[in-house]
Amino acid sequence: MKRRLGRSGIEVSAVGMGCWAIGGPWEMAGARAGWGVVDDAESTRAIHAAVELGASFFDTAANYGAGHSERVLGAALKGRRDQAVIATKFGYDVDEAAKQVEPYGAGEEESDVAPHVRADLEESLRRLDTDYVDLYLLHVWGLTVDRALAARDVLEGLVKEGKIRTYGWSTDRTDAIEAFSTGPGCGVVEQELNVFAGNVELLALAERLNLGSINRAPLGMGMLTGKITPETRFGDHDIRQKVDWFAGIKDGHANQAWLDDLSSIREILTSNGRTLAQGALAWIWGRSPNTVPIPGFRTVAQVQENARSMEFGPLTAAQMAEIDRILGR
Repeated sequence: MKRRLGRSGIEVSAVGMGCWAIGGPWEMAGARAGWGVVDDAESTRAIHAAVELGASFFDTAANYGAGHSERVLGAALKGRRDQAVIATKFGYDVDEAAKQVEPYGAGEEESDVAPHVRADLEESLRRLDTDYVDLYLLHVWGLTVDRALAARDVLEGLVKEGKIRTYGWSTDRTDAIEAFSTGPGCGVVEQELNVFAGNVELLALAERLNLGSINRAPLGMGMLTGKITPETRFGDHDIRQKVDWFAGIKDGHANQAWLDDLSSIREILTSNGRTLAQGALAWIWGRSPNTVPIPGFRTVAQVQENARSMEFGPLTAAQMAEIDRILGR
């Protein structure tokens, strides 16, 4: 099962693999930002399993593990680079030794990213052990548009030089993408999207402008897998222990409203033998032909479950409408 990333023309597996978790523990501006301790050998086996199962689109970032995720992915894909499509992200000062990531300048919104774009790319290429990346994404969610446009000018040059094939911005701000995507080399937006959350206006804009919509949190940081209950507690190095920007988890606990809503649509999501996670991914495909979800992984088993969702394909239009009816929207 394949999808095309909008006007970029890049073809990818319909489900990608989000590489945040395999970066291990790290800190963003002094706050924990990882998903816990990882086993690099298991991460490598999981990446190999993804390629073998046809889920060969990988989304990483310089931030993840302060470079560690890129290193693990690059090593795992050695000798297999031509079988994979790689997206990585930039926009911060990364200290690999200290496992620390900081904004450039005094704060994130006014961060002067543009002068660092080329150097950031070279560092990512070195860690990934490759001479190009397929997608290069601005990772500063709240960056002012004028600062982003300055960075975009550099990105256009990198497309012309063959260092990157296309670029985009990981943000949920419709006005920001409206301005940023006027560059001819811009082919994607990365946005939060799952059955319970996401900026539908931004998705409509992606459809109108023919941008690929790469979907963060398609499984709701684990909430849509059925494996998180009201009793679930997250580990000390798991960002979900304290995440104030995600509606599905509050004060380190599952949002009960999400659990109740998930129960109400469980039968539809698990139709035809799907797991809940596979049903959640099927909803995203049913929502728009531009979507490509990127569920995170740490184990071979997670990769296998997510990759095999492609065997079922999207939910039907009738199922999508029934979910909307049940959820009252």
